[in-house]
Amino acid sequence: MKKLTLTLITVAMGLLLTMPVFAFGPGAGRGPGEGMGPGSGPGYHRTNAWEKLNLSAEQKTKIEALQTAHQKELRPVREKMFDKSVELRRLWLQTNPDKDKITAAQAEVSALRDQMQSKATAMRLEIRKVLTPEQQEKLVNSGWERGMGFGPRGGMRGHGGRGPGICY
Repeated sequence: MKKLTLTLITVAMGLLLTMPVFAFGPGAGRGPGEGMGPGSGPGYHRTNAWEKLNLSAEQKTKIEALQTAHQKELRPVREKMFDKSVELRRLWLQTNPDKDKITAAQAEVSALRDQMQSKATAMRLEIRKVLTPEQQEKLVNSGWERGMGFGPRGGMRGHGGRGPGICY
């Protein structure tokens, strides 16, 4: 009888602890794909913008190729930025932080961020070349051109704010 009671309590606790996980259900998660990223905000997803443009099969193929090439091009920059960010964090955690090393590491992180933004701008301009003038107008009206900014829709919060921000 004790074994049965212990087994039932264990199963009930397991179900109770996993219920919040199942409450979310399937959907966009972390990793490549839809989700919060540069240019997205509440009620806005890049996929919805593409659907509203009525792209031809050729346009879809070209845009997907541009996006894939962009992701491949950014992968080493992101990895380097991650490494530099970890290095910067370690420098700050030292008992006596070296100002010059921290400043140099911060400058490298900023340079990598600028590089990523310029590559994103180049990709967006290339995508616009694929679209017809009517599609470009629809795209501008969909909010795609807003990009990252400050405030609730831009993804960045003020100093010390909480919530979604830039994640590299």
